[in-house]
Amino acid sequence: MNFCSHCGQPLRFAIPDMDNRPRYLCDHCGSIHYQNPRLITGTLPVAPDGRILLCRRAIEPRLGYWTLPAGFMENGETVVEGALRETLEESMVKAHNPVLLSMISLPEFDQVHVFYRVDMPDFEFAVTQESSEVALFELNDLPWQEISFRTVTATLEHYLKVRDQEVPAVLTGAIEPR
Repeated sequence: MNFCSHCGQPLRFAIPDMDNRPRYLCDHCGSIHYQNPRLITGTLPVAPDGRILLCRRAIEPRLGYWTLPAGFMENGETVVEGALRETLEESMVKAHNPVLLSMISLPEFDQVHVFYRVDMPDFEFAVTQESSEVALFELNDLPWQEISFRTVTATLEHYLKVRDQEVPAVLTGAIEPR
């Protein structure tokens, strides 16, 4: 940030009084500009026969790699609404019955990734602008070497451990820089 969004004056980066982190400060109008982590929300869709739906990314980053349908939460929606919207946008799946599965912090990227296990009502799905291929995978046939992000790998591994639990444990934690 270079200029204040309230008054247009230049900003400085410093620790405000009674704070412990540097922030963008406007000396002209006194505004403090907080920058908070971005929330990525998505789903692990399970087909009626138990297979898992994955999408091959048609966009960067990680173009051509497999992922779970997910994306940035929008203002004005809940985390679940965002996850279901992203699932529809990336796979045309009208998922239902969301159950929280994982919540993983990525401090290196100032992001939090939240995934829900969802049920697919049928076997209907399709490619979209964001997914060049959408497919169902048997649990023992997941394309581990072609998974897009570490949070997706962690969520898939966690699902394999808890899939038979009536109320599955939620994976929480952080993925640190390599």
